[in-house]
Amino acid sequence: MPATPRIALIHATHIAMEPIHACFVSAWPEADTINILEDSLSPDRAKVAELTEALTKRIVALAAYGVQAGSDAVLFTCSAFGKAIEKAAAELPVPVLKPNEAMFEAAISQGGRTAMLYTFPPARKGMEEEFLEEAARLKPSARIESFLVDGAIEAIRGGDVETHNRLVANAAARLRGFDAIMLAHFSTARALESVRAVTKIPVFSSPDAAVAKLRKLLA
Repeated sequence: MPATPRIALIHATHIAMEPIHACFVSAWPEADTINILEDSLSPDRAKVAELTEALTKRIVALAAYGVQAGSDAVLFTCSAFGKAIEKAAAELPVPVLKPNEAMFEAAISQGGRTAMLYTFPPARKGMEEEFLEEAARLKPSARIESFLVDGAIEAIRGGDVETHNRLVANAAARLRGFDAIMLAHFSTARALESVRAVTKIPVFSSPDAAVAKLRKLLA
């Protein structure tokens, strides 16, 4: 691993940036992170039911730019582009990670039933498919149930972190009978401590798991 590995962080919305930077500061401060923000991706994805070829090409181009900038790995921080990120990973010579693959692995290791709290509806279908793909590889009996936290993403977009965290924690407090809880998006990771305060179920967030996996991959 380079003494100071460069990691390209590719964001589709600014609200994903702070949580991943906080994780790098606490868990891997030696890493040199660069930010590539393309904030038309999220609204464009919300306009279509399925991931389009045009959006896929944009995702691959962004990852390629990260490699051209000298990055040793690329991490996407938006949950709604899984298949496009897989295509980028297949074409590029460095590790390219989807936002949630490491979190899925960690949650599946806890048992058979995982609850996912999500705030951005277009991300749900792809994330569930990716989870089941990981489950087929790691634990075929694993299952996922998803719960939309209404109003949370609007709160965080408006800068109201307290309301966002309260809404996510309230949703988590109602969950029963699960082996793990996942906070679906990088932006949702802000609520991690609030959620852990209201449940005894193990709780996982994307940024923490992704940083740990990247560090292992580049070791």
